[in-house]
Amino acid sequence: MKLLLDTHALLWALSTPERLSTAARLALEESSNDLWLSSVSFFEIATKVRSGKLPSPGPLLTHWNLTISRLNAKILEVSVAQAILAGSLDLAHRDPFDRLLGAQAIEQNLHLVTCDEAFSDFPQLKVLW
Repeated sequence: MKLLLDTHALLWALSTPERLSTAARLALEESSNDLWLSSVSFFEIATKVRSGKLPSPGPLLTHWNLTISRLNAKILEVSVAQAILAGSLDLAHRDPFDRLLGAQAIEQNLHLVTCDEAFSDFPQLKVLW
């Protein structure tokens, strides 16, 4: 299975894995699954730290490459096709971070690991929680 972590799932996987659902935790532990982290999540974390909405996650931003290695993950950069899809989705949901993550998961045929029910409106999105 190919998995893309939503930003909160990334933070929880690193700091409080007990907050992940059992299914999400088992999927992350399964070595045959491909784990992806979006550059969008790092943008979201840096933005929320700067604005004071999130405490500093320590080395996550300064040593992001170690985080990726620790999770045995790959980085998913935003493509033009994903950006267009995110902007084109006819949804009431306005959060640009969520729209981009959802579009990436749809376009790359990934399961989005999230407990955020806002993603239930995204067409063709596969969610794992």
